[in-house]
Amino acid sequence: MAYDPENIFAKILRGEIPCDNVYEDDTALAFKDINPQAPTHVLVIPKGTYESMDDFSKNGTEAEITGFFRAVGKVARDLGAVEAGYRFLANNGADAHQEVPHFHVHIFAGRDLGGMIKRV
Repeated sequence: MAYDPENIFAKILRGEIPCDNVYEDDTALAFKDINPQAPTHVLVIPKGTYESMDDFSKNGTEAEITGFFRAVGKVARDLGAVEAGYRFLANNGADAHQEVPHFHVHIFAGRDLGGMIKRV
């Protein structure tokens, strides 16, 4: 599957769609989710054109991968989420319900987040 340059996160990175920016550096952009699922819900996206975690881990440079995950940690610290705890989540593919075909991590915090996944 080829990267879709018209996905919403690509448009945000190009400045075509505004976001509530909480952090930005050379490798990543973090912004508040427009439909928050927790009191703190921030998305962190790499600036490169990677459609999924699989794509990013396979094709990202060492600098992009390191910079991205350092950005995730910094955002969590800046949000004051570390002490009480937070969850970061990346959905990869259809079965995981990845909605935007641009790799991204959700940071959730601000309340008890409950169990990880629904038991079957």
